[in-house]
Amino acid sequence: MITRELALALRDAGLVWHPAEGDRFQLDLPDEAEPEAEAEIYTVSTMTIEARRTPTGTILAFNGTTEWALDAVTLGDAVWLPREDQLRDLLRGTFRRLVRLDDAFRVEIEIAGARWGFEHPDPSEAYGRALLALVRRAY
Repeated sequence: MITRELALALRDAGLVWHPAEGDRFQLDLPDEAEPEAEAEIYTVSTMTIEARRTPTGTILAFNGTTEWALDAVTLGDAVWLPREDQLRDLLRGTFRRLVRLDDAFRVEIEIAGARWGFEHPDPSEAYGRALLALVRRAY
């Protein structure tokens, strides 16, 4: 799983999240939530936390299963933690390969004919770093 810091960087760079069943996220409510609540990892699921489309945007509705009083949050109050397969899919046609090194994984992408490599011991983090480079280049 990618780090919260990388997830925030992806969001801040312009990555848009369309919540789907099984997506993981953390809260980003620095003025309203206890640190433990922000550290918790939640999963979108129709039984517990459901993505609801409203006229003002998408909210994540907590269906009474959390330990503390929280009815709903906006997408802006959540930090998406994409899975490895989601990160790879978001790289689309730029993805070239994933290579296992002695102590890390290397994700290689190609942008405008130039190859780029991103290494990390966790393959999800390597994919996320590659996606961050791609998103930053797009904006």
